[in-house]
Amino acid sequence: MTVEEMPMQEVASILSLADRLDGVPPAVKAGLLAGRKIALLFYESSTRTRTSFELAAKSLGATTTLVSDKSSSIEKGESLKDTGLTLRALGAECIILRHPASGAPFVLERACGLPVLNAGDGMHQHPSQALLDVRTILQRLHLAGRPVEANLLAGCTVAITGDIRHSRVARSNGMLLPRLGAKVLLCGPVELLPEEAASLGQEVEIVRDFESALARAQVVMMLRIQRERLAGLEFDLAAYIDRYQLTQERLARLAPNAVVLHPGPMIRGLEIEDEVADGPQSAIEQQVTNGIALREALLLRALGVEL
Repeated sequence: MTVEEMPMQEVASILSLADRLDGVPPAVKAGLLAGRKIALLFYESSTRTRTSFELAAKSLGATTTLVSDKSSSIEKGESLKDTGLTLRALGAECIILRHPASGAPFVLERACGLPVLNAGDGMHQHPSQALLDVRTILQRLHLAGRPVEANLLAGCTVAITGDIRHSRVARSNGMLLPRLGAKVLLCGPVELLPEEAASLGQEVEIVRDFESALARAQVVMMLRIQRERLAGLEFDLAAYIDRYQLTQERLARLAPNAVVLHPGPMIRGLEIEDEVADGPQSAIEQQVTNGIALREALLLRALGVEL
């Protein structure tokens, strides 16, 4: 299920479950998925998403196994379908998939019949990241615990700045945040932000001038430049840093009360200064921490276990 297809009731249920899981004693939590087997199938590198899914599964008592394209038969040319069927035959009950091809989780779920959680597919979506970002925003804006509905973030403007062309995080947030009433400003040069990105939703607007976007924002999400996807594209990195880097001076002058987010990996000195990343307005570590309970909730939902 993608974030634009997920009913608001489902979004509310996942966020509520994550909040409740934060208060469950570890010994109790460890029995919720005791004896269940979960496979992490990662065709792309990951630190935060992979580790938080793995820690979430283990905290619930599940047994996990990691399969990467560098240390399995995938490297020998095995298809996604056959890898999924093999994992099912070995006893996996749920697969967490990161894949460079958009739509891969849907293909795998149809092929093996197991629940598949999307940990990022190509330049398409990253649903769990968008959900944990919403959770972090609600906490920092003191809205946690309120009913999750269409106007919860009314009056909140979120500026997402960086390599939006290649960002599944930007796409997922651009679809989910307006459904909660937020205004989303997408900001970046035309090479990294095509005009068609505004089609994500009615409350999505393209703003080329970073300082203008920053001045309007209550939440600022910075994205890294995905150099691995820029082959053949002429791009002036120095000019980008000059125009779009989130510096302490810009933040203090234009958005002194804004919440700063970054889904990682973070390239300090490129899209964001050290002083901002480590400053009091930064919720970057909080995002990472929020990923545990949020992904615990997704795993319980996928395996049909109620708290």
